[in-house]
Amino acid sequence: MPETIQPVKVIAEIGCNHKGDLDLAKELIRVAAAICGADIAKFQKRHNRELMSKEQYETPHPVSANSYGDTYGAHREFLEFDSDQHKELIECCRENGIAYSTSVWDLTSAKEMAALNPPLLKIPSATNQHYELQGYLCEHYAGEIHVSTGMSTGDEIAKLIAFYAERGRAKDLVVYSCTSGYPVAFEDICLFEIRNLMEKFGATVKGIGFSGHHLGIAADVAALAIGRTMQADGKGRFTHIERHFTLDRTWKGTDHAASLEPDGLRRLCRDLKNVDRALTYKGQEVLPVEQVQRDKLKWVKSA
Repeated sequence: MPETIQPVKVIAEIGCNHKGDLDLAKELIRVAAAICGADIAKFQKRHNRELMSKEQYETPHPVSANSYGDTYGAHREFLEFDSDQHKELIECCRENGIAYSTSVWDLTSAKEMAALNPPLLKIPSATNQHYELQGYLCEHYAGEIHVSTGMSTGDEIAKLIAFYAERGRAKDLVVYSCTSGYPVAFEDICLFEIRNLMEKFGATVKGIGFSGHHLGIAADVAALAIGRTMQADGKGRFTHIERHFTLDRTWKGTDHAASLEPDGLRRLCRDLKNVDRALTYKGQEVLPVEQVQRDKLKWVKSA
């Protein structure tokens, strides 16, 4: 692989799969780093009273079996870590040699997490049209800003990219191809949207990524191949692959079913690394590894 192409970074999206348990969150970090070889451990941050209306906050969870509270608001509060706890998660990531990140769902959360100065913050698909939030980050946060494009129209995505470009922050922006669903059927992954994003915006933004909510790891390897092909054609950089991560897919909660368990994430990190090394052209017509076999096996008509 040419030296100018950096290996794709794998994000273990822990999200709320810690079930509100800080010790479990730290264990997920340790496993993602030491067992799986992921590059980034990502969480979520919400200020629920700001994010939801009073009615939404007080309404029961739509799937009671997944709920950690009597109302949806209580459920979300149970799963929420405060800023001091996120500082502990940052330190745990540092100790385990993995980068920390979190999604921010509202302006208050963006302010709190930007103050911790992590290397990257994520805007989820649900809030990628929340421009007060993103404007704050553009002005007050110097790190990378990653944005998912699930459940978004083409016009909304174009408006999003233009927003960052106008503020001189497009070169700090990583945009993810994403289908919002948990889990997503294979026919709805729509991997060629990576190609569309790279053709339209690859030259403008820092990178294009893929955020998957599907089953297995085959689609992620295909996403890498598409991204690297576009990169080879000069259509920007393919930089990140993000997958939800849990220790047990049968645990209570919405995201576990669409998550990878440790062996799955380990195999994903392994396969992406190896396939990335394979996505290249021959440096010479007959490689050294082939020359040995050519000398021994190949029939060549003598002059």
